[in-house]
Amino acid sequence: MAAEQIPDINPTAPPSGEGCLECLSGNGPGWWFHLRRCAACGQIGCCDSSPSQHASKHARQSGHTFIVSYEPGEDWYWDIKTGQYYDGPPLAPPTSHPDSQPVPGPEGKVPADWQQHLH
Repeated sequence: MAAEQIPDINPTAPPSGEGCLECLSGNGPGWWFHLRRCAACGQIGCCDSSPSQHASKHARQSGHTFIVSYEPGEDWYWDIKTGQYYDGPPLAPPTSHPDSQPVPGPEGKVPADWQQHLH
């Protein structure tokens, strides 16, 4: 699907922060594996491998079905409805969490046995 055909993308919506909005607010264990960004509103959430899977939960609850990677060097779009990758327009910066932020993150919140908690 061409970028101009993707519905409900707002290239000007800024990201909600440097990490998962829900994890940082105390919803869940407070850490993530990778981050995703809502292409409609900019909300940052944790990926489906993370314990809380906030990005997909946001997409289902809000109807904002397109998410993009919020990892450095990645620029793919994913439609949770179809389960397919797409190319899309560039989004407002920043397009990833800071390079200094560890993966998983955030620093100081990730348990030593984090790999045992992935989905």
